[in-house]
Amino acid sequence: MAEERAIESVAPPRVGREVVIDTRPIWVILAEKSVRPLLLLLGGALYWHLNGLPPPEGLSPEGMKALAVFSLCLTYWIFGVLPLMITSLLAIILIPLSGVMRASEAYALFGNEAVFFILGAFILAACMMKSGLSTRIAILILRRFGTSPATLLLSIFLLNAFMSFFMSEHAVAAMNFAIIVEIVRVLRLAPGRSSYAKALFLAMAWGTTIGGVATLLGGGRAPLAIGILHEATGASFSFVEWALAAAPVSLAMLPIGYLVIRSFFPIDVASIRQADELLERKALALGRMSYEERAISLVVFITFGAWVFLGEEVGLANIALSAVVVLFLFELVSWRQIEQYVNWGVILMYGGAICLGSALNKTGAAAWLSNMTIAHWTHSAPAVVAAIALVSIALTETMSNSAVVALLMPVTIGVAAQAGLDPRIMALAVAVPAGLAFAFPIGTPANTIAYSSGFLRLRDILLPGLTLAFLAWIVFNLIANFYWPLIGLDIAGSMLK
Repeated sequence: MAEERAIESVAPPRVGREVVIDTRPIWVILAEKSVRPLLLLLGGALYWHLNGLPPPEGLSPEGMKALAVFSLCLTYWIFGVLPLMITSLLAIILIPLSGVMRASEAYALFGNEAVFFILGAFILAACMMKSGLSTRIAILILRRFGTSPATLLLSIFLLNAFMSFFMSEHAVAAMNFAIIVEIVRVLRLAPGRSSYAKALFLAMAWGTTIGGVATLLGGGRAPLAIGILHEATGASFSFVEWALAAAPVSLAMLPIGYLVIRSFFPIDVASIRQADELLERKALALGRMSYEERAISLVVFITFGAWVFLGEEVGLANIALSAVVVLFLFELVSWRQIEQYVNWGVILMYGGAICLGSALNKTGAAAWLSNMTIAHWTHSAPAVVAAIALVSIALTETMSNSAVVALLMPVTIGVAAQAGLDPRIMALAVAVPAGLAFAFPIGTPANTIAYSSGFLRLRDILLPGLTLAFLAWIVFNLIANFYWPLIGLDIAGSMLK
């Protein structure tokens, strides 16, 4: 039996914790332990090699050095050698050390408006979770509409999508995951065997993912893309402009996503009476809305309205940070509470990514890369957008979607210049597909959280996830070609030079 298991767990009699003994062959352990050092050396060697080469025709010496930094970050981001935020900090360090730009200029890019908008949005979402307001909304909606197995499944799917319009995907998935775990427990659904349990967890994950691409609030991808875009070209999006372009993708994917879930995971329970009783108890336990919940909901409502109507004039980051100041002025939240909910490492990651993107664009490295890659392979603007979207969806299944944006945005901005395209189209072509990961647990935090339930196996989500990702790519291209021209983002008439 010992040979059949790679790792055994043994609990010694006098120790109160489990001791894990690795029984694999020593060569397997050594090979596994050596992968990370080898990848660290690979990234470093690639950097030093490129940094010492003479630049090819059409590329400046500074551009060559920027490509050397980019190659190192590319290696570390793809293989996860270092945490994303540490790799971004490494980029900020190497850019001035390599002579790409002055240190004062590189570090100033960390103060990009997009970084502070993300920070403000994260704090607002944290306040909603801390006060229990977001949980109250979720339970009341599920209690109102989840009256049968089918309507409960649909309610969870739409609830997660709707909440991701206004909150970080990670926060929405983490909050609603706990509710779904209790639902499957009271229904006594068997892990790995219950088709309905699998459907419930995927409804949570995929609903969150689909809803998260609709606005600038679902995650950091869109603000990061806009930050890189603005630093490189001066172009940008207002809150409403982004939603007008991206929300139709989300809305079109909602019925498709639900149909995919129902097709692959038939409902195998006849009644959810126990789940109804659970939600009823939770609703009663919530009691009346507290002063804190009412006040936070008012601040959030006013902030959202300001983003819609005053975002261009006042600035999205200014509005977000003003809302945060108001919350503290009225003592609706404390800094200690905020620290528990906000992922500060993500903020570091975005600042470094924007700095790297700016360096690639200002040195001409991004335009040179675009000539060597996408611009070289495609001959029409719609084909360029389709190719970028396909690469973005493929990459985001296997790595962080923020890293995908950081890697592709500088290159695609160069492509936009070659194609005669509005560079804002490239921000959408990268950031929206980068949020549509469905097939692998690593693709998005929502997928990871659903997979951690123990009710899903990789083979359960691989085929339906790939099916949904392919359909998402088709939907995105249809909207890009037929809807975007109606709102001033025309890609049909442009041809590559």
